Amino acid sequence: MNIHKRGLRVLFSAGFLVLAFGRASLGQPSELNRYNIVWTSQSRNSGESMPCGGGDIGLNVWAENGELLFYIARSGTFDENNTLLKQGRVRMKLSPNPFEGGSFRQELHLKDGYVTVTGKKGTLEAQIKIWVDVFRPAIHAEVKSSRPVTVEAGYESWRFADRITKGKENNANSWKWAPQGVVKTLKDETRFDSNEILFYHRNKDSTVFDATVSQQGLDSVKNRMFNPLKNLTFGGVMKGRGMRPAGTYKGKYLDTEYKGWKIRSSSLSRQHSIAIILHTAQEENPDQWYDDLKQTELDAERSEKTAYKQTVSWWNEYWNRSFICLQPSASCGSSEEWKAGRNYQLFRYMLGCNALGSYPTKFNGGLFTYDPSLTDSTLKFSPDFRNWSGGTHTAQNQRLVYWPMLKSGDFTSMKPQFDFYQRILQNAELRSRVYWNHGGACFTEQTENFGLPNPAEYNWKRPAGYDKGMEYNAWLEYEWDTVLEFCMMMLEEERYTGKDILSYLPFIESCLTFFNEHYLYLAKQRGSKMLDADGHIVFYPGSGAETYKMAYNSASTISALRTVLTRLLELPDRYLDEQKRKEWAVMLSRIPSLSFRKFNGHPTISPAKLWERINNTETPQLYPVFPWGIYGVGKRGIDTAINTYKYDTDALKFRSHIGWKQDNIFAARLGLTSEAARLTLLKLKDSGRRFPAFWGPGYDWTPDHNRGGSAMTGLQEMLMQCDGRKIYLLPAWPKDWDVHFKLHAPYNTTVEGIVVKGKIVSLNVMPQSRKKDVLIM
Repeated sequence: MNIHKRGLRVLFSAGFLVLAFGRASLGQPSELNRYNIVWTSQSRNSGESMPCGGGDIGLNVWAENGELLFYIARSGTFDENNTLLKQGRVRMKLSPNPFEGGSFRQELHLKDGYVTVTGKKGTLEAQIKIWVDVFRPAIHAEVKSSRPVTVEAGYESWRFADRITKGKENNANSWKWAPQGVVKTLKDETRFDSNEILFYHRNKDSTVFDATVSQQGLDSVKNRMFNPLKNLTFGGVMKGRGMRPAGTYKGKYLDTEYKGWKIRSSSLSRQHSIAIILHTAQEENPDQWYDDLKQTELDAERSEKTAYKQTVSWWNEYWNRSFICLQPSASCGSSEEWKAGRNYQLFRYMLGCNALGSYPTKFNGGLFTYDPSLTDSTLKFSPDFRNWSGGTHTAQNQRLVYWPMLKSGDFTSMKPQFDFYQRILQNAELRSRVYWNHGGACFTEQTENFGLPNPAEYNWKRPAGYDKGMEYNAWLEYEWDTVLEFCMMMLEEERYTGKDILSYLPFIESCLTFFNEHYLYLAKQRGSKMLDADGHIVFYPGSGAETYKMAYNSASTISALRTVLTRLLELPDRYLDEQKRKEWAVMLSRIPSLSFRKFNGHPTISPAKLWERINNTETPQLYPVFPWGIYGVGKRGIDTAINTYKYDTDALKFRSHIGWKQDNIFAARLGLTSEAARLTLLKLKDSGRRFPAFWGPGYDWTPDHNRGGSAMTGLQEMLMQCDGRKIYLLPAWPKDWDVHFKLHAPYNTTVEGIVVKGKIVSLNVMPQSRKKDVLIM
């Protein structure tokens, strides 16, 4: 029978009872260890690598031909062209060698965040543990063997000389298809420094920042602009206990020539350790960078006895915080659902590797890209390549990486994305002031890490007299509303955690100011009236994502402004004075309503009131569902939103699970269980590569992080949706999917439960005062 009490449906059936709210936490899932990835044969190439990382460092680890290799990547290592450069490659070899001709095992230990590689040949057995210090920029490779061995470790760089990049290879940088002259990836400095290998890249005086500022007519305010590339220096040292320099060597890996610097252990031993210490800073004096690197190295040495324990503790807390384990009692790999649950955890591990990054996790590969010809055989470029650039921030893609972090409780991991926008706020405000003489921050869809439009997308070949504030670009013109999603994430962090977000308020208000002032400015250019007949702002020209162009009152813009303004006005009194509240309330009253259209008599949400053309395959008519939550489970008008999903011919034509497509999230938000399940399973299915969560390239690159992020969000929304103080459980959950989950909800709430055969057999809501807000669907 069903008993309804204070809005909560408590379910009883024979042999089954929903346990009391507020019981002791169920704790870290035992299922996690079953998700460890184990390989019993060596890899053929870097495309069969395994991720490992922590803090803001990512490694691609693999064994090939009896040697251990790993690429090193770190957040924020941009060169003069705004390529996100890798830090190099490490190659290790043991002698005698247990990895030649014997048994082999490589394992990613999710719970503790490290990788082991074990080999056995005859009586010799050795294990190499690779782990990254979460709190210090230090990489460790520790060797233990049953018999004494020597270790040889090489640091390899393909940037031992200047490299000219041509054609599509420039898609890895900000020049893309429109280089202004010869583009070079300039050489690094690499040398032996006593018994260590020192390597670093230091940006020269002239960078793509300078060219972009000049191109876009902003030289007059250049001295007021944030420039992340000037004097940027990054690199580090590699060293080993009891190891000495052993010369240099050259070779070619796949498509790229390299030079190596080698250190070798001076004696046989059963234990060896190698450390790579990294440092990144903008320093006018390169000697200061070196001194700071040595200090970082000293700090790492002083913390040797505690660093590993601290790192393991961080990862354990990370997994305790949140998880979704599908079909937890099933045997490993026995179903697509089980694999989807595992891959959810694997991708969250990859996100955790940049939790403390200086820059956000990039949608197009994150920290785990590898040799590009293994993704596309025609792209025989260096390991620094990724499609869609390194320093370019494509907001429609980036947002999908960060939305799932709210329900997973990974608020610290969101900070790099928020800091990114905080740093470039003034540059975006200068755009508005210089071009149109009004206030507010104008963020374009493809924004450089210095806050200006990508120069290739902005277009070097522009008509005379064309508005210098505008991108001359059929896809990107007038698309500047995606930044409001990041405003909403900041506001949601306050609602979820109670954290003081006063430091984010200038950014949020500046983004809203732009829309308020710019569209009144445009109305004045057209005629004598600034508002329409109903007293509303006319958002024209606008854009419905990259798809519905030259739009009049785009659904994505209207939904975004209405939702962000409403949430802003809900903040506690300390955030806004009375005058500010009045101003934002006036703007909210001036936001027009959404528009609607019909298909076969079914009313649906229109992508805009009017538009000129369709240019891409996004579905902004469903953005009122996600991310903006105007329509959804338990809300008025859901039938119209469901009609949009089911009958809108554009929505049907554009539907897919690939890449940044969000149809699985739309379906979950609308309670369409079978559709949500189908599309989410497709998104979370094994990648087809050796590491199951290395999806892609999709529309972007491998590993495809906007696919992973949208998959995570979809699975979360199937399990739990929140509306104000209400918490809906299982709003789109298949009855035959067993699950153990822990998710976060607003107002410092966690919800942990076990579902068996469609019924919740254990449920823990903390704090207990929130139990009255839970509704089990």
